[in-house]
Amino acid sequence: MKNIALITNYNIGDKLTAACSVANKIKERVEKILIPINYKDRIFRSHCHMSEFEYLPYEDIYKKAELVIVLGGDGFMLDAARNAAPAGIPILGINMGRVGYMTELEADELDMLDKVFDGEYRIDERAMLKVDILSASGVKKFSSYALNDAVIANGTTARIVDLELSDNGELINTYRADGLVVATPTGSTAYSLSAGGPIVDPKLSCFCVTPICPHSLMARPLVFSDTAVLNIKNICAREKVLHLTLDGRANFELYFGEVAVITRSGLTAKLLRIKDEGFYSKIRQKKIF
Repeated sequence: MKNIALITNYNIGDKLTAACSVANKIKERVEKILIPINYKDRIFRSHCHMSEFEYLPYEDIYKKAELVIVLGGDGFMLDAARNAAPAGIPILGINMGRVGYMTELEADELDMLDKVFDGEYRIDERAMLKVDILSASGVKKFSSYALNDAVIANGTTARIVDLELSDNGELINTYRADGLVVATPTGSTAYSLSAGGPIVDPKLSCFCVTPICPHSLMARPLVFSDTAVLNIKNICAREKVLHLTLDGRANFELYFGEVAVITRSGLTAKLLRIKDEGFYSKIRQKKIF
């Protein structure tokens, strides 16, 4: 691996310092360290520039990189995954967030980076969601991807909404709730977990649909095969528009009568793993149990 992207928020002092430490650690073993061009001035002002640095727009970084090293929490990891997945680029996370469930290393474990260049790693492939929004007349408005989850809710207003869930044309249920979360196994430890959904081993091929604060004693999380074609229709006549949020970042509008079609994506997120620890060891460390 000769071209390594180094992604973080360089405007935050401790992340800038950590990124420079990573760069110093790997510079003898790479040709180029790819940095987002919008941070170039910040790096020069901080006297952290190195001859190995190449400053590029984000879209060009993901065309050239062979590995993306992310310094941050799960939010940065999710952003990187959505950008890296179409190019099949692996991601290595170094935790500088509060939980960092998806990351591999802590900031004091940089000596383990040598294993990357010695080939002592494995790739952990994680399923992603493909999400299409169809207009009320059935015309596709757009498509996008998510690694963790797709959430349909009322946005900033705490008001119950009405949603209809079906699979391959078969009605599953109608919900009066604050919203619905459709999560991958990776996303089962995020918003879905907080809403009462199950923890799902990433090796399983499934989706989890979890209602958020349902106005019902009978509404429970449901687990579907990842061959399902889940349709979530906005049947809430009293609200002009609902909001579809992907991975807690990307937001889209879902008008009355419109449908979010959620299936398994053909893309996967490739997480680079160095440590010899499994899924349950990770969630014990992060105190999810």
